[in-house]
Amino acid sequence: MECTVQWGGIDGMLFIAKTGTGHITAMDGAPEGGGHNLAPRPMELLLAGTGGCTAYDVVLILKRGRHSVQGCDVKLTAERAETDPKVFTNIHFAFTVTGKNLSRVAVERAVELSHEKYCSASAMFHHTTKMTWSVDIVSTEPVASESS
Repeated sequence: MECTVQWGGIDGMLFIAKTGTGHITAMDGAPEGGGHNLAPRPMELLLAGTGGCTAYDVVLILKRGRHSVQGCDVKLTAERAETDPKVFTNIHFAFTVTGKNLSRVAVERAVELSHEKYCSASAMFHHTTKMTWSVDIVSTEPVASESS
Protein backbone atom coordinates (compact mmCIF):
# COMPACT_ATOMS: atom_id res chain seq x y z
CA MET A 1 0.00 0.00 0.00
CA GLU A 2 1.26 3.47 -0.75
CA CYS A 3 0.18 7.07 -0.69
CA THR A 4 1.71 10.34 -1.88
CA VAL A 5 0.99 13.59 -0.03
CA GLN A 6 1.76 16.92 -1.69
CA TRP A 7 1.68 20.35 -0.08
CA GLY A 8 -0.60 22.77 -1.90
CA GLY A 9 1.81 25.70 -1.80
CA ILE A 10 3.29 28.41 0.35
CA ASP A 11 -0.03 30.15 1.10
CA GLY A 12 -1.63 27.78 3.57
CA MET A 13 -1.61 24.25 4.86
CA LEU A 14 -3.57 22.41 2.17
CA PHE A 15 -2.27 18.93 1.36
CA ILE A 16 -3.47 16.60 -1.38
CA ALA A 17 -3.11 12.86 -0.89
CA LYS A 18 -3.18 10.42 -3.78
CA THR A 19 -3.58 6.78 -2.80
CA GLY A 20 -2.03 3.79 -4.47
CA THR A 21 -5.46 2.95 -5.89
CA GLY A 22 -5.59 6.34 -7.61
CA HIS A 23 -8.02 8.14 -5.29
CA ILE A 24 -7.49 11.71 -4.17
CA THR A 25 -8.40 13.46 -0.93
CA ALA A 26 -7.55 16.84 0.50
CA MET A 27 -6.53 17.85 4.02
CA ASP A 28 -6.24 21.34 5.47
CA GLY A 29 -5.61 23.04 8.77
CA ALA A 30 -7.56 25.50 10.83
CA PRO A 31 -6.92 29.20 10.14
CA GLU A 32 -5.18 29.58 13.51
CA GLY A 33 -2.69 26.94 12.34
CA GLY A 34 -2.05 28.55 8.96
CA GLY A 35 -4.74 26.67 7.05
CA HIS A 36 -7.80 27.92 5.19
CA ASN A 37 -10.33 25.35 6.46
CA LEU A 38 -10.85 23.98 2.93
CA ALA A 39 -10.87 20.28 3.82
CA PRO A 40 -10.89 17.88 6.78
CA ARG A 41 -8.00 17.89 9.21
CA PRO A 42 -5.65 14.88 8.98
CA MET A 43 -6.81 13.62 12.39
CA GLU A 44 -10.44 13.84 11.24
CA LEU A 45 -9.54 11.60 8.33
CA LEU A 46 -7.94 9.10 10.72
CA LEU A 47 -11.16 9.05 12.72
CA ALA A 48 -13.28 8.74 9.57
CA GLY A 49 -11.10 5.93 8.29
CA THR A 50 -11.49 4.06 11.55
CA GLY A 51 -15.26 4.45 11.35
CA GLY A 52 -15.28 3.24 7.77
CA CYS A 53 -13.09 0.26 8.62
CA THR A 54 -15.26 -0.95 11.49
CA ALA A 55 -18.57 -0.29 9.70
CA TYR A 56 -17.26 -2.29 6.72
CA ASP A 57 -16.44 -5.18 9.04
CA VAL A 58 -19.83 -5.11 10.77
CA VAL A 59 -21.76 -5.15 7.49
CA LEU A 60 -19.58 -7.91 6.03
CA ILE A 61 -19.87 -10.08 9.15
CA LEU A 62 -23.66 -9.69 9.25
CA LYS A 63 -24.02 -10.38 5.52
CA ARG A 64 -21.84 -13.48 5.78
CA GLY A 65 -24.08 -14.64 8.61
CA ARG A 66 -27.03 -14.19 6.25
CA HIS A 67 -28.59 -11.46 8.39
CA SER A 68 -30.84 -8.96 6.64
CA VAL A 69 -28.73 -5.87 7.29
CA GLN A 70 -29.95 -2.82 5.37
CA GLY A 71 -28.03 0.00 6.97
CA CYS A 72 -25.07 0.65 9.23
CA ASP A 73 -24.09 4.04 10.57
CA VAL A 74 -21.42 4.69 13.16
CA LYS A 75 -20.89 8.01 14.91
CA LEU A 76 -17.43 8.35 16.39
CA THR A 77 -16.82 10.75 19.24
CA ALA A 78 -13.16 11.22 20.13
CA GLU A 79 -11.11 13.01 22.75
CA ARG A 80 -7.47 13.93 22.27
CA ALA A 81 -4.56 14.47 24.62
CA GLU A 82 -3.98 18.05 25.73
CA THR A 83 -0.25 17.99 24.91
CA ASP A 84 1.76 16.96 21.86
CA PRO A 85 1.51 14.48 20.36
CA LYS A 86 -2.24 15.01 20.67
CA VAL A 87 -3.19 11.38 20.21
CA PHE A 88 -6.73 10.11 20.56
CA THR A 89 -7.24 9.11 24.19
CA ASN A 90 -10.90 8.03 23.98
CA ILE A 91 -13.10 7.04 21.05
CA HIS A 92 -16.74 6.03 21.40
CA PHE A 93 -18.35 4.22 18.47
CA ALA A 94 -22.16 4.57 18.42
CA PHE A 95 -23.50 2.07 15.89
CA THR A 96 -26.98 2.25 14.40
CA VAL A 97 -27.70 -0.91 12.45
CA THR A 98 -30.88 -1.24 10.43
CA GLY A 99 -32.42 -4.43 9.14
CA LYS A 100 -35.10 -7.04 9.23
CA ASN A 101 -35.19 -9.43 12.21
CA LEU A 102 -31.71 -8.47 13.39
CA SER A 103 -30.83 -10.01 16.71
CA ARG A 104 -28.98 -7.88 19.24
CA VAL A 105 -26.65 -10.81 19.92
CA ALA A 106 -25.63 -11.05 16.24
CA VAL A 107 -25.09 -7.31 15.84
CA GLU A 108 -23.12 -6.97 19.07
CA ARG A 109 -21.01 -9.99 18.13
CA ALA A 110 -20.24 -8.41 14.73
CA VAL A 111 -19.13 -5.21 16.47
CA GLU A 112 -17.00 -7.17 18.95
CA LEU A 113 -15.35 -9.17 16.16
CA SER A 114 -14.56 -5.98 14.28
CA HIS A 115 -12.92 -4.39 17.31
CA GLU A 116 -11.18 -7.49 18.64
CA LYS A 117 -10.04 -9.16 15.43
CA TYR A 118 -10.66 -7.51 12.07
CA CYS A 119 -10.51 -3.70 12.16
CA SER A 120 -6.94 -2.76 11.29
CA ALA A 121 -7.57 0.92 11.92
CA SER A 122 -8.88 0.57 15.46
CA ALA A 123 -6.15 -1.99 16.23
CA MET A 124 -3.58 0.75 15.59
CA PHE A 125 -5.13 2.84 18.38
CA HIS A 126 -5.16 -0.07 20.84
CA HIS A 127 -2.20 1.12 22.96
CA THR A 128 -3.06 4.83 23.14
CA THR A 129 -6.84 4.95 23.11
CA LYS A 130 -9.68 3.73 25.27
CA MET A 131 -12.35 2.54 22.84
CA THR A 132 -15.98 1.97 23.79
CA TRP A 133 -19.03 1.20 21.70
CA SER A 134 -22.80 1.07 21.81
CA VAL A 135 -25.37 -0.45 19.48
CA ASP A 136 -28.83 0.74 18.47
CA ILE A 137 -30.84 -1.61 16.26
CA VAL A 138 -33.58 -0.24 14.03
CA SER A 139 -36.06 -2.76 12.69
CA THR A 140 -37.42 -2.35 9.18
CA GLU A 141 -40.40 -4.53 10.05
CA PRO A 142 -43.65 -2.81 9.14
CA VAL A 143 -45.55 -1.72 12.22
CA ALA A 144 -48.98 -3.31 12.34
CA SER A 145 -51.71 -0.70 12.43
CA GLU A 146 -54.54 -0.99 14.91
CA SER A 147 -57.98 -1.51 13.46
CA SER A 148 -60.99 0.04 15.14
